[in-house]
Amino acid sequence: MYNSQIIVGLEIGTSKVSVAVGEVSENKVVNIIGIGQAKSRGVRKGEIIDVALAEEDVRNAIVEAEQVADVEIRSVFLGVTGSHIRGFNNTGVHPVVSADREISTTDIQDVIKNARAINLPTDHSVVHSIRQHFRVDGQDGVQNPEGMLGAKIEVDVHVVSGRYNRLQNPIRLVSGLHLEVENISSSALASSLAVLGTEQKELGTLVIDLGAGVTEYAVYSAGVIKHTGVLAVGGDHVSNDLAYGLKVPLARAEQLKIDHGSALIDPEAGNREIDLSDDSLIPGRQVNLGHMHKIMSMRLRETFELIARDIGQAGLIEYLRAGVVLCGGGARTSHITGLARDVFNLPVAIGRASTVSGIKNALDEPEFATSVGLIKFGVFQSQANPRRAGFGRAIRQQVAALFGR
Repeated sequence: MYNSQIIVGLEIGTSKVSVAVGEVSENKVVNIIGIGQAKSRGVRKGEIIDVALAEEDVRNAIVEAEQVADVEIRSVFLGVTGSHIRGFNNTGVHPVVSADREISTTDIQDVIKNARAINLPTDHSVVHSIRQHFRVDGQDGVQNPEGMLGAKIEVDVHVVSGRYNRLQNPIRLVSGLHLEVENISSSALASSLAVLGTEQKELGTLVIDLGAGVTEYAVYSAGVIKHTGVLAVGGDHVSNDLAYGLKVPLARAEQLKIDHGSALIDPEAGNREIDLSDDSLIPGRQVNLGHMHKIMSMRLRETFELIARDIGQAGLIEYLRAGVVLCGGGARTSHITGLARDVFNLPVAIGRASTVSGIKNALDEPEFATSVGLIKFGVFQSQANPRRAGFGRAIRQQVAALFGR
């Protein structure tokens, strides 16, 4: 592709490491030309617990992606997650002091600076500071106040922060492989970039990324991010519940979940038994399918209910006119959309990376949403900062309206 740019997204997940390689044309069209993945062994609840194992898995995924894409990967945009990540909204206020009360570029920069002057815990660092909307003398929903007349200008921002040391762990790991970390992104925001179109952002959509170690979510409305959250609950918890409830080893519970799992209870499943007589660890055992489905459904329903409660407390349920989009490996669970519809009472769909082209697996499989979305994040970053500064500089130069229109 003439004058194309290579951008790589890397997600170090709890169950797998995934890499997506995108070729970006001059007009910023993304084509996925390579993917790589490896089983993840050194990560728990989205965070690294064994550097040596995680490093080996990342290296394997990178090598596979390089072979498929036929490129040498030198830098990545890295997804970050974990229970320490938190999102909240903040407002900046600035008085317009010019004699004619005309709002200038300097006024806009000052009010944004005030909104980002946040008292975070000493061990926290800002990952994103995303501009939402301006207000001028109480007039809401202003997109660009420059040139307007007013005495007071306000701006709302959504801030995502995390513990500095825990953010640095995956960065140091990747750097140890002689790869540059161009920038980091919250995995939830990256996933939403992959699976949402402009209309969904405008109408209002809740994106839920069902990972193995954590469940992340983000709310868009009126074209901008309104809310984000992380639950330290994921697919591994479902497997643990099955292992305990069915009295089988964890590895067997994980396989049962994949082969026979369901998020909803089939009334006829109570009469069916799964024969485990060929299992050397538990010979002669049978597992009731209805009981298994009930265990799964209870855990998944609780996860959705926790998200619904948080979204409700934020006053955002009524703004979700485009419904709910599910992605991540947990989105593969049979009847998961039906359960989500029951809980949220909204339309629910499985997220597809419809805003890019290329390798079908990366576009259709919901577990690639984060790594593909990181490429989209990288495109925005390169537009805002053509010199493509590394993490140390780029993290201080977040795109003001990156996740907006």
